[in-house]
Amino acid sequence: MSKRPTAAPPGDRRAMVAAALERLAPRMPDFEAETVLDRAMRSPGLRLALPENAAWLALTAFARHAFTDYDDLLAEGYDRDSARHFVLDQMNATLTEWGSRRLVSEEDEAEDGVAES
Repeated sequence: MSKRPTAAPPGDRRAMVAAALERLAPRMPDFEAETVLDRAMRSPGLRLALPENAAWLALTAFARHAFTDYDDLLAEGYDRDSARHFVLDQMNATLTEWGSRRLVSEEDEAEDGVAES
């Protein structure tokens, strides 16, 4: 099914984040999962986060930027919170397609800023 790692040796942060991502979005295509994993690993704000948190924040940031109209809304002059409000359904549809049982809420969007780029 998936080629992503599911177990991680102690201290292998990339493998731990990859395993967390696999649990969060088991149907995400491998090439997109690699993009999310790369984002989680290079984000200064996620370097010290728990693997599950790093995977979730990178996953939601990727979904927001790659699969919604978020960036277009910002370019049109919407503020961040308004743009996030308008793309919430698009984000959750994408997460659902990837098999995520966890979805994004308005409250999550108001608190999230670490993985934003």
